[in-house]
Amino acid sequence: MQKLVHGIHQFQTQIFKSHRDLFERLGRDQAPETLFITCSDSRISPNLITQTQPGELFILRNVGNLVPPYESLGSTAAGIEFAVAVLQVKDIIVCGHSNCGAMKALLEPEQLGQLPATKSWLAHARKTERIMWESYGHLKGHELLHATVEENALVQLENLRSHPAVAKAMANGALHLHAWVYKIETGEVFAFDPDRGQYTSVTGTAGLAPLDTEHRATDLSI
Repeated sequence: MQKLVHGIHQFQTQIFKSHRDLFERLGRDQAPETLFITCSDSRISPNLITQTQPGELFILRNVGNLVPPYESLGSTAAGIEFAVAVLQVKDIIVCGHSNCGAMKALLEPEQLGQLPATKSWLAHARKTERIMWESYGHLKGHELLHATVEENALVQLENLRSHPAVAKAMANGALHLHAWVYKIETGEVFAFDPDRGQYTSVTGTAGLAPLDTEHRATDLSI
């Protein structure tokens, strides 16, 4: 706790003073253009990764960066609805990350024996689990886990489309969806390219292996 208190003191005496106008403006209103949905993992810092200031991202975080279908009303649905219908964000990013504990637990459910609340929450990722076992049985270990992270981000985009505010904004051409994967150990961020069917670096041309499309009833377009 002392470290946190020291951090608050440093923020108030140094950072806040040099950005007083920004915080006074934010005290009156917010106008973010992007909804950033990511994992609760302590290693993920959306503003640090994207180098954005307070007020530029509307951030939702939960275990596994999941988006339950609209009928599962709850905090995540409320945040999405507010960001899209009230704040009128232009983009929604679902960002998974390397070595995700939630995705690892999805693949190894025996880990959840003493975690009933986590097990219940991860039920929202059953579609991801089914995709992995049906289409990625040839992968093992780290490769399987990373593919799970990639597929899960795409599944959550599908779930996003079930939210009325999202569907309406997309139909009007006012909203775009994006699937990202952040690689913690290298600092790289990969975005899904529907034309290539694979994740490519947001800052370069390097790409990851194409995903298996055989399991999907529709294509992987976003």
